[in-house]
Amino acid sequence: MAKKNKARVLALLSGGLDSILAVKILQVQGIEVTGLTFVSYFFSSQAAKKAAKKLGVELKIVDFSDEHLKIVQGPCYGYGKAINPCIDCHLLMLKKAKEIMTESGYDFVATGEVLGERPMSQNKSALQLIEKESGLKGYLLRPLSAKLLEPTIAEQKGLIEREKLFSLSGRSRKGQMELAKKWGIKDYPTPAGGCLLTEVQFGRRFKEILKKWPDFGGADARLLRYGRHFWEDDNLILVGRNKEENEEIEKLSRREDVLIKPSEFPGPTILVRGKNKISEKSLLKAKELMFKYSPKAKIK
Repeated sequence: MAKKNKARVLALLSGGLDSILAVKILQVQGIEVTGLTFVSYFFSSQAAKKAAKKLGVELKIVDFSDEHLKIVQGPCYGYGKAINPCIDCHLLMLKKAKEIMTESGYDFVATGEVLGERPMSQNKSALQLIEKESGLKGYLLRPLSAKLLEPTIAEQKGLIEREKLFSLSGRSRKGQMELAKKWGIKDYPTPAGGCLLTEVQFGRRFKEILKKWPDFGGADARLLRYGRHFWEDDNLILVGRNKEENEEIEKLSRREDVLIKPSEFPGPTILVRGKNKISEKSLLKAKELMFKYSPKAKIK
């Protein structure tokens, strides 16, 4: 019997436990895996880089910040508990994966999705929708839940053995923990731990800026990570909370912004940004906030 050629797989790798396990399951079957991760204004590639190094796989990094921002501002399939448009986000990632798969000759795409783990984006209908709309119907393997889903073309062709895949489902992570222990996988981030869009407080900030500035861009999105946020006359007033935030806020300031830094006493760096003209009322508010958050300034 002729030896089959080794399959080449493009696997979405966030650096979380599910995606790490998906890659490991493929590697155990002798499949050549390349990781794929994404960078946006709301998550980085750091966890994926760390995981790829430990797994010994090449990692492709795609920065889709501006395209992703548009998705978050107006998702087709809605938000989760915070401001996380998980279906739209994952769909965008898989469309990009489909392009790379086609261009680079990979046999199929794999993800760490687990059936029923996330009620909104990982129920059976959502998984089917994402597979169809991404253009990956038949070419999208979810190794952790594969036995609960329709066989993929890769399984039908014998590129991967279905019996060696898994049937994990639901929100309990017991099965994943057992596999991690079996393969000696430690030190991985909590689920969705790297995505700011899943954080409720960040979600409130996002909704507020979306309401005030519906078409805000990447330079504005970067500000959402830092400081205390206040609004006056549709002007955003950003107040640094520590030395590191003060430095970041200064780096993110633009020529048309007003940047206020105390010179005679320790205090926060304050940035005032408007979509149009910055009002006098906003500048007065910024001054009040400077004294409010500069205890030593009050003593003078």
